[in-house]
Amino acid sequence: MKQRGFTVVELIITITIMGILLLVTVVNVNATQAAARDDERKSDVESFALNLETFFTNGRDGSTVFGRYPSIGLTTSGVTSIKDNLRDIDLKSVTAPGVTDPLQTLLMAPDNTAQNPTKDQYIYQPLQADGSLCTSGGQYCTKFIIYYRTEVDNAVHTVLSKNQ
Repeated sequence: MKQRGFTVVELIITITIMGILLLVTVVNVNATQAAARDDERKSDVESFALNLETFFTNGRDGSTVFGRYPSIGLTTSGVTSIKDNLRDIDLKSVTAPGVTDPLQTLLMAPDNTAQNPTKDQYIYQPLQADGSLCTSGGQYCTKFIIYYRTEVDNAVHTVLSKNQ
């Protein structure tokens, strides 16, 4: 009588092949998700920079001061300060993927720590014409640098103001 079914060797080979295919799929999905989060970071920072350029051109509502960027105190009064200074901003554009509070993402760096953000931070560094940090509203901030880190290559990227 002929027996039907698979041998143990055939089952082991089939399960091994399925495991390898599953592993390749999971790795590809994780890499794709990280790349998508990096794309979101880049888009967020570009949107934030565009809002800063609008502030440079138009000032804030009721302001007669133009031609400068907000100082390092942009987030001193929290979300209200961000919305007051950058009136058209979508707070999602200053919030890193996976973070819920924009004040945990958008940081002001008073020194060279700006050049070492985590993947969950966007660091805004306003500068005066001589390259020194713009720490108060009374100073004339003529340019800025935004730093952010990507997840896929762990590299720090920068976005510069148009007025460099």
